[in-house]
Amino acid sequence: MTRCDRRPEPAACGRLRLYLGYAPGAGTTCALFSEGHRRAEHGTDVVVAIGETHGRPHTEALLAGLEIIPPAKVPYQGTTFEEIDLGAVLARRPAVALVDDLAHRNVPGAGHARRWQDAGDLLAAGIDVISTVRIGQLESLSDVVEKITGVPHRETVPDPVVRAA
Repeated sequence: MTRCDRRPEPAACGRLRLYLGYAPGAGTTCALFSEGHRRAEHGTDVVVAIGETHGRPHTEALLAGLEIIPPAKVPYQGTTFEEIDLGAVLARRPAVALVDDLAHRNVPGAGHARRWQDAGDLLAAGIDVISTVRIGQLESLSDVVEKITGVPHRETVPDPVVRAA
């Protein structure tokens, strides 16, 4: 996410905010959508660039009333996956984009390899990004968390990306 550092006017770059959780189900996605509602109620132009509800009714209910950019349908190995439609979000140019699960690995053909790279493009375009990440997904801590929990994290976010928040 250093593209903004190379621009002549860094003020044109968006700001990154992260909700950090300890495990799946910790409530970061609910906090993300709730903040989206609060900002929208105060007049901020907010869109959901991608939201992972995992079929949880309470989480799905929090999407009601938020503008959702339909995900891109990306075919891969005989199945269709939903990824951020980066072009649509950039064309819409909201003030704030909600991007759930920053460490997500995009399927081949979706553009960037990782969702944090998608978020980097949004930030470089001057769009604020609010996202979620789990502690075990931090690159420098993933091996420590794996030793403690026994659960490997294949999807990680580089520490400089997190430090930028």
